[in-house]
Amino acid sequence: MQESNEKIVVRIPPSPTGNLHIGTARTALFNYLFAKKHGGRIVLRSEDTDKERSKKEFEENILESLEWLGISHDGELVRQSERTELYRVALTKLVENGKAFLSKEPSKNDPTKEVEIVRLKNPGKSVTFLDEVRGEITFDTTELGDFVIAKSMEEPLYHLAVVFDDAEAGVTHVIRGEDHISNTARQILIQEALGYQRLSYAHIPLILAPDRSKLSKRHGATAVVEYKEKGYLSQAVVNYLALLGWNPGTEKEIFTMDELIQEFDLKKIQKGGAIFDEKKLQWVNKEHIKLLPLEEQKKLILKSIENEPYMVGEPTLNVEEIAWKKSTKLEALDHLIEVKKIIENEWDIMAYAETVGKGNVLWPLRYSLTGVLASPDPLTILEILGKEKSLKRIENAIILLKNGQT
Repeated sequence: MQESNEKIVVRIPPSPTGNLHIGTARTALFNYLFAKKHGGRIVLRSEDTDKERSKKEFEENILESLEWLGISHDGELVRQSERTELYRVALTKLVENGKAFLSKEPSKNDPTKEVEIVRLKNPGKSVTFLDEVRGEITFDTTELGDFVIAKSMEEPLYHLAVVFDDAEAGVTHVIRGEDHISNTARQILIQEALGYQRLSYAHIPLILAPDRSKLSKRHGATAVVEYKEKGYLSQAVVNYLALLGWNPGTEKEIFTMDELIQEFDLKKIQKGGAIFDEKKLQWVNKEHIKLLPLEEQKKLILKSIENEPYMVGEPTLNVEEIAWKKSTKLEALDHLIEVKKIIENEWDIMAYAETVGKGNVLWPLRYSLTGVLASPDPLTILEILGKEKSLKRIENAIILLKNGQT
């Protein structure tokens, strides 16, 4: 790691070739937490050199998603597409110093034509670097040969551009996915050729689907915006992403952003792949909802269920579903009659439920109010529906049970 008295600078460098992916968001978060903990600076860079796939709407989505997550940056957004002249100067320096050379080669698109590309003169040596997560890593760069660093003096490839941008921005730490480990050797050779300082690297585990394959659309939502549209709290998504590949070393699982900043440590990042489990995300979200003021909780719940059938019409009940587990329909009937009386007199439903068994009371109440097997807790539903509508639905369930009890 860099000396503690050196100003830490990290970079968040998404490519605007798609909406902000969960994996990219997690990497951005780790960079943000590390920089904030150490009083560092965060550079946001748009790696938009892929002219065909890079789109303005994707860049806007990335910026909006990062803002929603609360991941801020310092200074203006840097776009690689606007830095061609700077890269040309760096390439010229490499060629003039004999560190790189121009090579005329057949065009990949048209073998009958020649193009002039730029290759780095590879010294063919072993490169060793200390990874903050994985320890010492060594690459034999001989097999890379004199690799291409630009399609032309005006078209740098990824490795040259990121090395130049990192150096110019004063980046000290590169925190990125483990799929970039193999890129590090090339980038170190370019750093050395340009006379730049070696950076600190931390390669974090990839986010995997439940079947341990690479997370993709076939496993469900993969873009941050999709979770926003589903109604998840941004602080819950941040909390859950932080736990993917990182562990504070305690049993604590619910964190605010400030707590994550305080606890975050590169040494506590795991090496193994992190499994994305939306059920766990749902649990984390519920825990964060509980931390909100009651009025905010109600608004969120109402928004999440406003289009549910039981909110826009009367529920259709199945008499077989009203009783809780091993309870009988007669017992469910008695409980609903008592609950109806409690609501009419504005007494405490929970006090009654705790004396006879919560499930025995709350399940029939939930089902009577909604007609579905999964919904927010019945007391919340009762409050949202209001006294009159709730009593009418409970009375309908009572009549159904009286006609169909065994």
